[in-house]
Amino acid sequence: MRKDPEHKGIIIDESTLKELFNVYSDSLCTFLNYYTHDKQLIEDIIQDVFISLWEERDTINIFYIKTYLYNAARNKVLNSLRDEQNRSLLLERWASRELEKQKARDCINMEEFSSVYQQAINSLPEKCREIFTLSREQNKTYREIAGEKDLSVKTVEAQMSIAIKKVREYILNYYNGKNILPTIIITLAIQFLSLFD
Repeated sequence: MRKDPEHKGIIIDESTLKELFNVYSDSLCTFLNYYTHDKQLIEDIIQDVFISLWEERDTINIFYIKTYLYNAARNKVLNSLRDEQNRSLLLERWASRELEKQKARDCINMEEFSSVYQQAINSLPEKCREIFTLSREQNKTYREIAGEKDLSVKTVEAQMSIAIKKVREYILNYYNGKNILPTIIITLAIQFLSLFD
């Protein structure tokens, strides 16, 4: 393993990453087994730890690699277990949303709604519209959009926030006075157009 002479941190290159994986993957498996006996989850977490290490290699200084790997693995497994505990609550919320979606479908002309949605997107400023389209229609991540458009991720997040707000306002304004509850419109927006993450 090579160290950066200026900072004394470990330099992560392909050969170092392979070496670290070979040295630590088995012991990380044993370590994670104290938290869960789900072999697939353990393998996924170890893979995630090393992928994150590779992706962040230029932005982090690691002095104690074993400590870094064990902390990263522990944090990921604890987050995963916490998420699993929340799963039943999420399923309950999902069922509730599905009922709302059905009510919404029964109350509104979906062809008209799709047309209004497209008008709302077309009304966005050009840069905002491009970012929104890349995210919602091409399913690109904010990081991918930032790279493609030569912008910061924060700029993409800000533009998406603006776009979502403007699209929602446009749709609500269109249906204002049509005796359709705003919650039904928002529910439709969430269901069909993925306006909110």
